[in-house]
Amino acid sequence: MRVVDRHLEDFVVGESRTTLGRTITEADVVLHAGQTGDFFPHHVDAEWCASQPFGARIAHGTLVLSVAVGMTAGDVNPQAMSYGYDRIRFVRPVLLGDTITVRAEVVAVRDSAKDPSTGRVEEQVTVTNQHGDVVLALVHLYVVNRKDVG
Repeated sequence: MRVVDRHLEDFVVGESRTTLGRTITEADVVLHAGQTGDFFPHHVDAEWCASQPFGARIAHGTLVLSVAVGMTAGDVNPQAMSYGYDRIRFVRPVLLGDTITVRAEVVAVRDSAKDPSTGRVEEQVTVTNQHGDVVLALVHLYVVNRKDVG
């Protein structure tokens, strides 16, 4: 990781970044099930899943969300902080062995209504599988410091 100072004024609507791929593994699913307590058969019971519409185990949506967000966190920006996530949609299942790629595009840059020293940046985050199918979509919200305010 590297440290990159980016203030609100440095962000441009339309700029984007795309990650390398990451394969979702058996170990990912088992670890996530253990951490969250989500042992639903959709994730851990191969025999049951074989009789279901997807035909195989699927990764937890929250696992895919966590991995995808982590994949976009390559730089540390001391001028920004995550404010949350909106409009999270698990569009398609991610099967064990699928490789996901993440694209994050700045879709909004605006002043804060409450604090003139900060603003908000919104990134549309789109996660696709190795076939190019969208599997997850969300908006990542950031609070970002303005330059020379104070």
